[in-house]
Amino acid sequence: MTRVQKLKVAVVYFTKTDVTGILAKALQAGLAESYSIEVVSIQIQGKQIVEGRFCAPEVFEQLVDCDAIIFGSPTYMGGVAAQFKAFADATSELWCKQQWAGKVAAGFTCGSALNGDQTSTLQYLVTLANQHGMLWVGLDLASGYDQRELNRLGCQLGVVAQSSNGEVHPSDVATARYLGQRVGSLLKNTSEKA
Repeated sequence: MTRVQKLKVAVVYFTKTDVTGILAKALQAGLAESYSIEVVSIQIQGKQIVEGRFCAPEVFEQLVDCDAIIFGSPTYMGGVAAQFKAFADATSELWCKQQWAGKVAAGFTCGSALNGDQTSTLQYLVTLANQHGMLWVGLDLASGYDQRELNRLGCQLGVVAQSSNGEVHPSDVATARYLGQRVGSLLKNTSEKA
């Protein structure tokens, strides 16, 4: 009997109001539905940022061993939060050596408006992933046609949530869970074919 290799997926995110944190937990729940995936949760903390630079080498050591990395940040002023950007900037040393090349990537964000430029945040995350040579996974859900009411805001790049009061719409949470399932399923299928 062949033993299935356990895959490792990291969910790296910053949250202030915990809306992004709720989405991260939903993604992790979706990933955990696959018995062969170990989920690593990494919440970016302000104390890890010293004079504007993300300083937590142990985080990067963990990420090098992951098969996939899912990035998350609230959308602030049309882009990722400064705390997430500090993390992203600090990945340049990994970029030089292309240590994340070939890994699967995905992303999620939230904002207080229905169209608060959340797509700009996801586009930044796609660019970050592509700079690292990663393979981006978006959603395969046409908005308005899914009976489960997933992807209610119609973004194919990744999960977009909207919350103006700190509460997260159940459809946005379910979409995050779905993206976790999708990443897990793609990793598992690729691993089995290898």
